[in-house]
Formats: sequence, structure tokens, C-alpha cells
Amino acid sequence: MNEFSKYVGLDVHQETIAVAVADTAGEVRYMGEIVNTPEAIAKVVAQLKRGTGRLAFCYEAGPCGYTICRQLRGLKQDCQVVAPSLIPKKPGERVKTDRRDALSLARLHRAGELSPVWIPDEAQEALRDLTRAREDMKHLQRQAKQRLLSFLSRHGHRYTGRSRWTQAHWRWLEGIKFARPEQQIVLQEYIDTVQACGRRVASLDREVETAAHASPVWPVIEALMALRGISLLAAVTVVAELGDLARFSGAPQLMAYLGLVPSEHSSGKRERRGGITKTGNSHVRRVLIEAAWTYRHAARKTAIMQRRAERTAPEVQEIAWSAQKRLCQRFRNLMARGKLKNQVCTAIARELVGFIWAIGQHVIPLSRA
Repeated sequence: MNEFSKYVGLDVHQETIAVAVADTAGEVRYMGEIVNTPEAIAKVVAQLKRGTGRLAFCYEAGPCGYTICRQLRGLKQDCQVVAPSLIPKKPGERVKTDRRDALSLARLHRAGELSPVWIPDEAQEALRDLTRAREDMKHLQRQAKQRLLSFLSRHGHRYTGRSRWTQAHWRWLEGIKFARPEQQIVLQEYIDTVQACGRRVASLDREVETAAHASPVWPVIEALMALRGISLLAAVTVVAELGDLARFSGAPQLMAYLGLVPSEHSSGKRERRGGITKTGNSHVRRVLIEAAWTYRHAARKTAIMQRRAERTAPEVQEIAWSAQKRLCQRFRNLMARGKLKNQVCTAIARELVGFIWAIGQHVIPLSRA
């Protein structure tokens, strides 16, 4: 006997929700449009509940987040948030409306053709929001620095020192004088913006560190930091975005989830492979490619890495050292074959995912302990 009495497709928008229902055996019907409020959703659930079977809801992942899913699960109903890019679509279909989308979701959900996404719990989502806020603030800081440097370059002021944003560079900025007072004000406003962004990034760095130590996933974060190139921020980003690494059946599945596997378009006897798919989580993919760049040097245990490793289990230390030996050698071999640096870093990041997955199998978060 089917566990679910009805399959409900929701086309969710910020203000409204289009609702369609598919019976276990029967036609799919459109119920109409409701306002996107908890009260309206609870009313729909009460109207659709019949008999002893539960309702199976689904809607596309999007800017509305997981609030609706958590509410429906709190009402003892099943709910899945599905990946929009993996929803089957007819190639010749050129008409898209909220009604059609809701009907299609209900029909495909009943047929089992939808791919659900992983839904973090509220603590996991809070940690993820914190790392993403820090990433956004870092982006604003880079933009502010670029605007300041562009303004100075436009007026013939170019720094000749070795590196920017050092104490020497800041002293040079403080000594710049413009003939026009308006331009001096512009310079000071740009400098104040860069400094304000820097303070916000530093503040968020402290918040990330505090939240990571208090999180149930801290054992996993600490274990990942034993790997070369994985700092506290990178480890928190990986765990906050991916959740429990044990949910992946193998390292290849995690590599594909992060979009680090080659794309392929093969037909008949012809095989054609291209660049990486770049699907899945771009935040983790970015930090891993940055971490891969550290493997261009010879394998060695620095004092910082040794202190990090000593706080982990012997199995984790062995995985981290094996990763460093293999990936450093792999980096040199690929560069010797004439590969581009970007391609080499991507290949190293893909293999690094395998070692991250291996560590995730040895370390258990406190929430699962």
C-alpha cells in the first residue's frame, strides 16, 4: 500500500504559491493559488488530509529557502525540496506558467522523477549563512580596494613598493595630496570604505571561529584542518555547505556533487570530454581550488600543520600526510607535462576531495555520536 495519499506540487514565489495535487491513481488537478504565509499553508494541509495516508509535498529550491519544508515536516507531512536543474523538461515545450509548473511538479513527484536536495538543519544553516556573509563581505572589500586603486591610477598615483595593503602601502596612501579639496575628500572616503570593510571581515572571521568551536561538527572541522591548504575558514565552509560527509556513498559521488568531474558528450564510437561540469556547490569548489594551489611546493610538515595534525586521530594524520605526498608529486608531474596551472589546480582539487571524503568517514560529528 502506498504510504502517501496525495502528491502535492508547489510553485513557490515570495508572495504566492501555486498548488497542484496528484492522487495516487488519477488525474492531476490544479487547486489554485494561495498567499505564501504559514497560515495559508496550514489551511491547505488541513483541506487535503484524507484517511490515514500522509501528503507528499515538493517544491523547487530557490530564494524562499527551507521554511516551508520545515513547516510541512512539523505538521507530520513529507516534503522534498528538489533541484531545479534536474527537473525533466520536454524540449519542445515553450510555455511556462505557475499553473503548469505546479502541475508538472505534482506529476513528476508521483512518478518519482525528481531529485531532492540536501536540507540542512537550522544550526547547520546558521553556520552556512555566517560563512557566506563573510564571503560576501570579502567581495565588497575587494571591490572597495579596486575602486580606490582605480581612482589613484586615474590621477597618476601608482604605488612602486613590493606589495599593496601593507603598512608601507597605508603610509603611502596617507601621504597623497590632491590640489582640489573635492578629490581629497573622495580619496578619504575610499580609504574609509576599505578600512570599514576590513573591520567587518575581521569581525566575521572571529564570529566564524567562535561558531565553529561551538558547533556539533567541530570534530570534522578540526580533522579537515590537518590537510594542507585547508585553513579554519576553508574547513568551516566545506562542512557548513556539505553537512555530514557520510551521506555520500563514495568519493566520486562527492566529486560529481561539487562539479569537479569532466563534462562528456559522447555518441557512438566518438568520445568527447570537456572542462569540469561546474555543477553543485560553487562555494566549496572555490575554496578547494584555492587550497590546491598550496600543493605546488614539496611535501613537508610545517610547524603550523604539525600542531593542527596533533589534535586529530592517528588515522586522520595518516590520511593528511598521504594526501600531501601524493598531491605535491601529482602537481609537479602535471606541470612537467605542460598542463596549464588552472587545469592542474582543478585536477588537484578533485583528488583532494577524495581525501576529504576519507576523513569524513573516520570522524563522527557530535550530532551523530
